Amino acid sequence: MNSTGRLLAAASIAALGLPASQSLAQDDGISWALFGTPGVIDTPVAALPAAGTITGTVTVLPDQYRSTFSFQVSDRLNAAFRYSTFVDYYIGSPTLEDLYDRSFDVAFRVLDESEYLPAVTVGLRDFLGTGVLSSEYVVASKTFGTNIRASAGLGWGRLAGHGAFDNPLASLLGDSFADRPASAAENGDTGKGGVPSYGAWFRGDAAFFGGVEWVATDKLTVKVEYSSDAYLIEQTRNGFDWDTPFNVGVVWFPRPGMHLSFNVLHGNELALTATVLLNAANRPLPSGFDSPPPPVQVRDTAAAASWAGAIDARGLTPSLQEAMAAEGLTLVGLELDGDTLRVRYENDRYRAEAQALGRLARILTAEAPPNVETFQLEPVYAGIPSLGVTLARRDIETLENRVGGTDAVFARADRGPAGPNDGLVPVDDPDPAFTWGIGPYAGFVLFSNPDPVQIEAGIEMRARYEIMPNLVASGALRYALTPYRDDASISGSPLPHVRSDAAVYNNTGNPGIEHLTLAWYGRPAPEIYSRVTAGYLEAMFGGVSGELLWAPTDSRLAVGAEVNYAVQRDFDQLFGFQDYDVVTGHLSVYYDMANGYFAQIDAGRYLAGDWGATFSLDREFENGWRVGGYFTLTDVPFEDFGEGSFDKGIRISVPIDYFAGTPTRQTFDNTLASLTRDGGARLDVEGRLYDTLRSGQLGDLQDGWGRFWR
Repeated sequence: MNSTGRLLAAASIAALGLPASQSLAQDDGISWALFGTPGVIDTPVAALPAAGTITGTVTVLPDQYRSTFSFQVSDRLNAAFRYSTFVDYYIGSPTLEDLYDRSFDVAFRVLDESEYLPAVTVGLRDFLGTGVLSSEYVVASKTFGTNIRASAGLGWGRLAGHGAFDNPLASLLGDSFADRPASAAENGDTGKGGVPSYGAWFRGDAAFFGGVEWVATDKLTVKVEYSSDAYLIEQTRNGFDWDTPFNVGVVWFPRPGMHLSFNVLHGNELALTATVLLNAANRPLPSGFDSPPPPVQVRDTAAAASWAGAIDARGLTPSLQEAMAAEGLTLVGLELDGDTLRVRYENDRYRAEAQALGRLARILTAEAPPNVETFQLEPVYAGIPSLGVTLARRDIETLENRVGGTDAVFARADRGPAGPNDGLVPVDDPDPAFTWGIGPYAGFVLFSNPDPVQIEAGIEMRARYEIMPNLVASGALRYALTPYRDDASISGSPLPHVRSDAAVYNNTGNPGIEHLTLAWYGRPAPEIYSRVTAGYLEAMFGGVSGELLWAPTDSRLAVGAEVNYAVQRDFDQLFGFQDYDVVTGHLSVYYDMANGYFAQIDAGRYLAGDWGATFSLDREFENGWRVGGYFTLTDVPFEDFGEGSFDKGIRISVPIDYFAGTPTRQTFDNTLASLTRDGGARLDVEGRLYDTLRSGQLGDLQDGWGRFWR
């Protein structure tokens, strides 16, 4: 250790002994390491943030840049996706210079911290990448008082670069753990990446690491660590100046949800980190700006018993239609049969269908004749009814302000498929059948060579003509003002270029037709739904897509089948086609696992003619945030697929009302794909049945029922 390293280490250790009155409270008391995951500086900690925490971290190191997306999937599980640039990585190569590396991390807390025991977490770094940053670890963390956290752990792989010793797991689990296979990255060959390196996990030499975090003020945290990461690859390829295993740093919290970290690495190098975070489970506007719901009107029981009015459904329609329109609901049909009123409607405003049901029930207490005892409410999606919810009027009148009233209404409600069209008096929609608009749009691609973020912004014109409620023509035309993907060369993929020529489409088709389709939705049986879509289905393919879905409204399981005939469009994204066509199709199983988790398996044939399956898992929070991951394995060899080996990625859906505070069903959706290749590519059709109908299924209805009275 040189004098600089000794001075920095001594000063930091001394500082940790100073008194402080602040608590470990900034953003759950977690700060993010250089890897974009919870940690000290180089090394991880066992403490994890609250479930639903999403972070974006940018780290600047000598000749290295890291951009990381991290998501706290549950209280115990953290997952991260990282994009790194290693400057001048390929020494002596006449064609290659920088390495653009993608990697995935996962950490699982196996033990919670208690009064006497530390928290313990097991983690994998870069377990699905090229191996440049690959390591595994077990780490324990304990807080002392209100402002100090100490962590110590055992690391393998990159975390055994300094102070290594024989692997203790070899004596416990066998000699196979004694040696670690050399990674391709260590030899300068990063290969295709994307394949889990099972054979190297927790193998080879191990080393200890540790660190301490001290909350000095409510805006400043000081850190010091002993790091077993010796930056061996960086020393060899970039001249990284490693002199001591000690690192020191400070974290500044300029405002909640923002961390800025300044670090001195190994005595001589500097590293800067900026982290932005939010919790998807929490709304920034606690109560939003929803309009107050209409009051419940309690009937006079004597008047109800003696009522002998002659009003029918048609006579009830005008005032009910007006009252519903004020709440963002459209009256579709009405049936008044004795003491039962059946109302079919469209919810144009509320993300949670339960909130729409609650507002409609309130309206009916004022609008329905006093002899009506039962409300049958049927939301409509894409022109087809699916769900039927039957409520007792007396429950609405008596349970509104009662403790436990929300759960009581749900328990007493009958749920099943919507009723038949027979007997329903249709109501004309006062809104125009043809609508259109022009406005700005923005999109972005993350982690694509050579830039970690590429942005496209421009002008979009959209039009929609509702021929019938379940037969809709729609289209979108875009003109990009700042197109991305400058490299517009034809792909060299050995597979049909169903996705790898995306750069050519983006730079040639401007303006381009995003889609131009005619879609028909139906309900051939009470719990079976259908869709047929024809036209220019997406930016790269046109054709015909047909789908059937079995989705019982009171079940968490749904099963679907889709068949498509797809023809590849011309690069200009106008009306022409190329000479590639393919028949694709999938059998799909959807399962609501409860507590906001949704699983999906799609098995069948993809656009390049390959056969396989896609596995997806999503977590959705009550406020509408949805974060998930997926991977696809097909019969395409990894060598033919190319870099990344197989298709995988992370997808995010953000409800607009999360930020706006006013109710809306609109969302912002984006996919963080590791790489876009031809293998495992599926047709991107708008309006698939499960997503269209899901808000009326048992799981979504139950998850959102807390908003019934709002």
